[in-house]
Amino acid sequence: MVSGRTEVQVRPGSEADLDALTEIYNHYVRETAITFDTAVFTARERRPWLLSHPEDGPYRLMVATDADSQAILGYATSSPYRPKPAYVTSVETSVYVAPDAGRRGIGTLLYDALFAALAGEDVHRAYAGVALPNEASERLHSRFGFHHVGTYREVGRKFGRYWDVAWYEKELG
Repeated sequence: MVSGRTEVQVRPGSEADLDALTEIYNHYVRETAITFDTAVFTARERRPWLLSHPEDGPYRLMVATDADSQAILGYATSSPYRPKPAYVTSVETSVYVAPDAGRRGIGTLLYDALFAALAGEDVHRAYAGVALPNEASERLHSRFGFHHVGTYREVGRKFGRYWDVAWYEKELG
């Protein structure tokens, strides 16, 4: 994809990406209610998360990079929805874009690649939680065929206030 003058490539994530991925995530921890984590992570603390997303299987990590500089512009994941065995064919998806890379279609590229990678997997449903308000995320999920299935009211407290989370569902197989 060409956005402005920058070509973007999407590939599976690797351990070499850990520092940049941690930096992107920590921005959302510090500055937004998009994640309900409240303390930043070191790369070492985030390593188990990264390793839980191999290049194959239903739990993936896709990374968008600037084709020239190889700077990481964002990432998307599919992760276990819940830990109990009957949930194994459901995944929770998420997208995080670097703060200076928004509004360039990177989230769309990442979800395109993520869902293409999941196409051959034994995954029946994808779920996404969106802390509200977040119109960009709601639009992205709608564009990818997610349907709103409910909203948890004031389910998380961060920055001294309560936040709602809208839940979306997408049929995969």
